[in-house]
Amino acid sequence: MMHSLQQMYRDEIVPQMMEEFSYTSPMQVPRVLKVVLNVGLGEALQNPNALENASRDVMKITGQKPIITRARKSIANFKLREGNPIGVKATLRGERMYAFLDRLMNIALPRQRDFRGVSRTAFDGRGNYTLGLNEQLVFLEVDYDEIDKIRGMAITIVTSAETDEEARRLLELLGMPFVAARARAAA
Repeated sequence: MMHSLQQMYRDEIVPQMMEEFSYTSPMQVPRVLKVVLNVGLGEALQNPNALENASRDVMKITGQKPIITRARKSIANFKLREGNPIGVKATLRGERMYAFLDRLMNIALPRQRDFRGVSRTAFDGRGNYTLGLNEQLVFLEVDYDEIDKIRGMAITIVTSAETDEEARRLLELLGMPFVAARARAAA
């Protein structure tokens, strides 16, 4: 079964982007390749339960078990040794990715306090978009009574777009709530 966001991409977004960017083949149209959810845990060195709790939260949000990320280098000032666990991340592809994007754009982001839209400029120059969330509570799957601490996370949306302009248009058509142009000028 195909997710409704995936269906919308095939039926509406591909033809529209082919027209806008003058692509000659539907295969040239950028698509979302994967979504990576990353939670950095500086406190994991002092609090070993932090890793389990963050892992449980990410599992509820994504529907799959996250992997534990480890330090690549030792940093004496942070009392960090190479190989210490310092975070969790989950990479979503296919059906789970589309389901997560749908929940993120239509439910989680609008639930943030004073939400006016996400930044239009958080692209990396290669068509990938990263946004940060201050708390995991914006996702309905996370129960307030079960969390030990409010944690933020970084969500990276990796696309096959060549330029940021193409990626921005793809995410706009998928329904990403970017800040309106008028609000940008006033800020």
